[in-house]
Amino acid sequence: MLEFHELYERYVPEVYRFAYWLAGDSAEAQDITAETFVRAWVNWDSIRTETLKAYLLTIARNVYLGQLRERRFRTELPESVPDPQPDPETLAAYRESIETVRRILLTLPEIDRAAFVLRVQHALPYSEVARVLQLSVGAAKVKVHRARLRLLTARAGAEVE
Repeated sequence: MLEFHELYERYVPEVYRFAYWLAGDSAEAQDITAETFVRAWVNWDSIRTETLKAYLLTIARNVYLGQLRERRFRTELPESVPDPQPDPETLAAYRESIETVRRILLTLPEIDRAAFVLRVQHALPYSEVARVLQLSVGAAKVKVHRARLRLLTARAGAEVE
């Protein structure tokens, strides 16, 4: 029986030539050829020597067909597609802004802070905010309004009451 390196030396030109005719590209044919011999190496014990060439060419064809199937689901992105992620400066400014809001919120009385967070962060209607905090709807609206005013005032650089 042939050793693997003998198999490679004997059949690599034919496998490459076959792969080149299938793919029409030298680099792709080299990839197909390499993958063919890797698969042959992995299945070395199950190869029958009377069908060695046909076996290798079958593997090469299957590798090529597999690449075609994968390529169907790929598309080239145009260069003009913008990155959806914000740039680092914008991210830093956003994080700084969030941290400033968090610090200001921590200076508010707990009930005002809770009302604001329930309304703004969790988008609860005023009736739900009132129910959670056991307040009237009017009182919940006042608490949220006061928290907003304090945030705006503090963000504008004025003193917090």
